[in-house]
Amino acid sequence: MTVSDGGPHVNGGTEATESSTLSLDDGDIHVGQDGPRDAPALLLIHGSASSSRSWDPMVALLTGSHRVVRIDLLGHGRSAKPADRSYAIPDQARRAGVALDRLGVEHAVVVGHSSGGVVATALAEQRPDLVTALALINTGPSLDAFIPSESAAIGLLQWPPTDEQLRQFASTGFSRVGYRIPEELLADVRGMTYHSLTTTMRATRSYLEQRTLPDRLTVLGKPLLVIFGEDDRRWRSSSASDYRAVPGAKVELLSGLGHSPILEDPPRAATPLLAFTAIHAVRAN
Repeated sequence: MTVSDGGPHVNGGTEATESSTLSLDDGDIHVGQDGPRDAPALLLIHGSASSSRSWDPMVALLTGSHRVVRIDLLGHGRSAKPADRSYAIPDQARRAGVALDRLGVEHAVVVGHSSGGVVATALAEQRPDLVTALALINTGPSLDAFIPSESAAIGLLQWPPTDEQLRQFASTGFSRVGYRIPEELLADVRGMTYHSLTTTMRATRSYLEQRTLPDRLTVLGKPLLVIFGEDDRRWRSSSASDYRAVPGAKVELLSGLGHSPILEDPPRAATPLLAFTAIHAVRAN
C-alpha cells in the first residue's frame, strides 16, 4: 500500500519531490522521488542518525539524467520508529528492496553515504538482479578504519539531547571550513528514539564484524565507485585504498572535505558519481 503524504514538495527551490509512505509489514517507510520516471533509477541511502534529507543538495545535480529515489530507513526521518522491529542491516536492506519493488524499479545503481553504504552492500547481496552497480561515499570498509570520538556519545539520561549536544554529536560529520550544519539534519537526530539511534549503530558494527565490505564486494562482482572526503573525522580516509582489493573498483579522494561530501560540496561529490552512472545505469523498460 502506498499513501501520499501531500504530493510534490519543493526541494531546494528548484526540484519537486513526490513524497509518499509505503506501508510495509514491519513499519511505514517514507519515500521521495525526483526526476523522469523513465530515466535510469538511482537509489540514495542515508547514513545513521540522518535521513533522506541529507541528499537534498545533491538531487538537482542528479535528476537531469536519473530517476532519483530516496528512502528514510526504518527508525529515521519520516519513517516509523518501532521498538519491536529489527534494525539489523539485512532487514534494512530488505525493506529498501521492497520499496523499489513497490515503485516498479527493476534495476538501480545504489548509492550509500556512510553506514548507508553498508545497507547498499547488503541490498546487493540479497538482490543482485536489482542492483546494477554500487557507489559508496565515506563508508568505512571495516571497523579497523573507525575513528573513536568522545563527542559521539549521547546517553539515555540526556535524551532528547540539547541543541549543543546535537551539534557536538554531529560535528565529526563535517570538516569543510565554515560549514554550518543544517538545522533540519539536527532535527532528524532529535526526532529519533534513543532505541532506534543506538540499535542502528550497533547493527552497522555487527555487520562489519562479520565480514569486511571489500570481502563482500569482491564476491558480488558489481561495478564499484568509492568516494571519500580526505579529511573524514569518523573513518580514516586512507582506508579507502582497502576497496582497491575489489576488482575494477574506482576510488576517488576529495581533498578539503570530510565525512559528508554530499553536504559539504555537492558538485564535487556529484561529478565522479555521474561519470560512474553514465556507464553503469540501466534505463527503465
